[in-house]
Amino acid sequence: MKVDGGLGMGFSPNIAEIAREAKSQEERGYDGIWTAETSHDPFLPLAIAAEHTEKLEIGTAIAVAFARNPMVLANIGWDLQALSNGRFNLGLGSQIKPHITKRFSMEWSKPAARMREMISAMHAIWDSWLNGTKLDFRGDFYTHTLMTPFFAPNKADLGDFGPPKVYLAAVGELMTQVAGEVCDGIICHGFTTEKYLREVTIPNIEKGRKKAGKSLDDFSISGPFFVVTGQNEEQMQNAETATRQQIAFYASTPAYRGVLDLHGWGGLQEELNQLSKQGEWVKMGTLINDEILNTFAVVAEPDKVAPELERRYGDVIDRLSFYAPGQANPEQWREVMEALKNI
Repeated sequence: MKVDGGLGMGFSPNIAEIAREAKSQEERGYDGIWTAETSHDPFLPLAIAAEHTEKLEIGTAIAVAFARNPMVLANIGWDLQALSNGRFNLGLGSQIKPHITKRFSMEWSKPAARMREMISAMHAIWDSWLNGTKLDFRGDFYTHTLMTPFFAPNKADLGDFGPPKVYLAAVGELMTQVAGEVCDGIICHGFTTEKYLREVTIPNIEKGRKKAGKSLDDFSISGPFFVVTGQNEEQMQNAETATRQQIAFYASTPAYRGVLDLHGWGGLQEELNQLSKQGEWVKMGTLINDEILNTFAVVAEPDKVAPELERRYGDVIDRLSFYAPGQANPEQWREVMEALKNI
């Protein structure tokens, strides 16, 4: 199992610290580092990280796909793959409609179908650049039919690496099937339980793979999983509080209700959604009881975290990262990572 770290989202204080932090995580033994599109661009830190590391995989988890178009993503993916000597993973996600239309001022419609077409178009563009294939992609959402030599990058840029692997973040059944059909891997949402992963996510990945005539053998299942831990009672309590609030934030989102429904907690989504509209973020966290917390998160002392992660996910995923709101002890996570690798 590969264990990944992260850049941004509290891992690094600012862009000026990216090089140092990337080197540090490589030295600590992480297999990869990922960025997220939250308060900063997800791609720029990876360009810096690529220049200052040698073996560490780099990737986005996630970049918002519908804030861009296939040509833009193909260009960025190509350049980061070349810069990192084949270490880049392009992780995409759809986000939800209000963010696409109100935050990014972009179109939203049929997200699963649009995502399938976007990734297919991106592959058509890469094929044109690598093999000289005439670019003639015509879809319902994207059309790419113009590519002249002046605008095509040199295929020698990628050497023997080929284009980056494409990962897709998915929760719903249709988007999960798209991941299986047209991607190299899936990034499970942090708001995923072991039960949901086994009973909903994996069967739908298999449906997508079957549609594409592929097996799960060369498909990667990855994800950040909630962990609550600490060196003392105060640290544990602070970690619990922060994690309850983060789980409540995700649980308030209608698009993720299916996870709650599987456990019989669907009614909680409506209550949390109402509180979110009132800005009651702290109160929302108090509605996440111990049963819900322990279902979504591994809650354990540091030396017991790795065995529990292995028990829950060891036979079904091939890489993970620690989703640990309010917990920033590098040595603590290094110990958990080393324990995972030694199981």
